[in-house]
Amino acid sequence: MPMAMCRLGADMADSMPAVVNYAAAPGCVELREVPVPRIDDGDVLLLVEAVSVCGSDLHQWLGGISWKVNYPCILGHEFAGVVAERGSAVTAFREGDRVVSETAAVIDPSSPLTRRGLYNLDPGRLGFGYGVDGAMTRFVRVPERCLHRLPDEVDFVRASLTEPCSVAYNAVCVNTTVRPGDTVVVLGPGPIGLLCAVMAKLSGAGTLIVAGLPADAGRLEIARQIGADQTVSENVQDTIRAVGDGLGADIVIDAAGVSATLALAAEIVRPAGQITKVGWGPQPMGFSLDPVVQKNVTIQGSFSHNWPIWERIISMMASGQLDLAPLISRTGGLEDWQACFEGMHRGETVKAVLTPGSRERDGN
Repeated sequence: MPMAMCRLGADMADSMPAVVNYAAAPGCVELREVPVPRIDDGDVLLLVEAVSVCGSDLHQWLGGISWKVNYPCILGHEFAGVVAERGSAVTAFREGDRVVSETAAVIDPSSPLTRRGLYNLDPGRLGFGYGVDGAMTRFVRVPERCLHRLPDEVDFVRASLTEPCSVAYNAVCVNTTVRPGDTVVVLGPGPIGLLCAVMAKLSGAGTLIVAGLPADAGRLEIARQIGADQTVSENVQDTIRAVGDGLGADIVIDAAGVSATLALAAEIVRPAGQITKVGWGPQPMGFSLDPVVQKNVTIQGSFSHNWPIWERIISMMASGQLDLAPLISRTGGLEDWQACFEGMHRGETVKAVLTPGSRERDGN
């Protein structure tokens, strides 16, 4: 969108539609008119061109989450767009620049973790879509430090998946050691699980297995398209015993989050193997970790991402090394938010992307 058009939209609009999570109870999400945000000196006002739907958005819609939300809050933390306006202290970006944004909207710059570049682990961190207003709207206020320049080769819809790709990269390529020839099992064929499978394949996994439920048939088909050697929806243990020497998987990525999958991971991982847990789940475990002790297994948590990971993912998208087309099942305007949420919840849609300006571009 031309620079003048961006500024005109920012100057003239007093309100805008937004997908708002207004309370903790199930179903407390609706499309509302909200004020256009005002920016501070170090911020930009970003014109949102694409915002993808995350599993955490669904969890907030369904209720029963394990994190604090500052209600009411505009959903959406996976987004890309154009700089519409910049604060007086912003120097690296100008109006009209194509950008994608990280999720750490508020961090403590003096935190020892932030100083190490691990601001994703800063205890005071607040993210878009739960801590501060997110991007399922037309304009969002973004600190300059969150922005990454978007190459012309990467369209906005694909760019909106930079965040989940960064989650998967951190889990598989930073917090897990995958060696060529390893047997890697991914539990849970949701978007993060499928992206973890992509990263494991790129890292040299010898045998890549993605496991889900019978209801995940469509997503398991996508897993095969992106490189899984096998998919399984029943009797996972039997499948793993039939691979290699029968001692289990070198690496298990738990991308499902429910307690049962961690118990399954402990059962199918080989002695001296690794389990990486990236999926969230508030349920108590209710099982013994003795198999982890007996097998001398490493359990590694993985959360979020940081600046160099984002740069790596953008480079992989631009070069064509990272093909996201099989995962993007649906796009729609803000008014389609509920249908997109429901499709992902039912497992019919792998990844849905909202394009807030689509009706304007169509002349509606």
